[in-house]
Amino acid sequence: MTALLEVRDVAVSFGGVRALDGVTFALQVGELLGLIGPNGAGKTTALRAITGTVRPDRGTVTLEGLELTRLPVHRRVRAGLGMSQQLVRPFRAMTAIENVMLAAGTAKTHAPFGALLKRDRGPEREKALAHLETVGIAEAAESAPDSLPLGTLKRLEMARALALEPKVLLLDEPLAGLNHVEARRLADTIVELNRGGVSIVLIEHNLGEVMRVCSRLVVLDNGRVLGDGAPEAVMADPAVRTAYLGAGAGVEAGHA
Repeated sequence: MTALLEVRDVAVSFGGVRALDGVTFALQVGELLGLIGPNGAGKTTALRAITGTVRPDRGTVTLEGLELTRLPVHRRVRAGLGMSQQLVRPFRAMTAIENVMLAAGTAKTHAPFGALLKRDRGPEREKALAHLETVGIAEAAESAPDSLPLGTLKRLEMARALALEPKVLLLDEPLAGLNHVEARRLADTIVELNRGGVSIVLIEHNLGEVMRVCSRLVVLDNGRVLGDGAPEAVMADPAVRTAYLGAGAGVEAGHA
């Protein structure tokens, strides 16, 4: 089966320190893949290599057979990558729906001259509202970001990424900073997105939610792939347990 997204033999170094060392994994169409590992394992670097904010020393990244490795970030977005950042940074001078409308209008900004001839923002507004409804915050559409709690801002960040109509949605620690109830509800929303046809790579430290919602896990440690497979089998691997909690420790379903 041809992978939707494929990372092959990717290596990244920073000042002589090897952050990724031959990382290889793939995302299949319709998967909800958890990319996990202890702090400093290389998860965010892997995501940055996929999105293009970090240039690998070697290796390739492909999306539906198209090699992205040397493409700039905006070309990768147009090819089908969408990303929700861990640190939410909405445009503070815009309302929630205007933030999503901006992302929904990227097809027009692809041709700036043509965009000047299209003044009607109705279609973008309809799409933006639909995405806000999808992530469960339609009631906050006209609110300023500064007035919204963190849980709502996390959902707004997700709605902006969805407005790009990505083939692959990359989520960087969306549950970070949320309490148990909020984290579970947002994880449920991620599952619903996946069931709706969105293929997802999820980076997350909340192992309890990762184990509950992901169909497959890829574990990184010291820049290398330590495990890849079904969540229960991967987390039962002694090497994975040692990487998380030290020799002789067991991994519990919770935060790590």
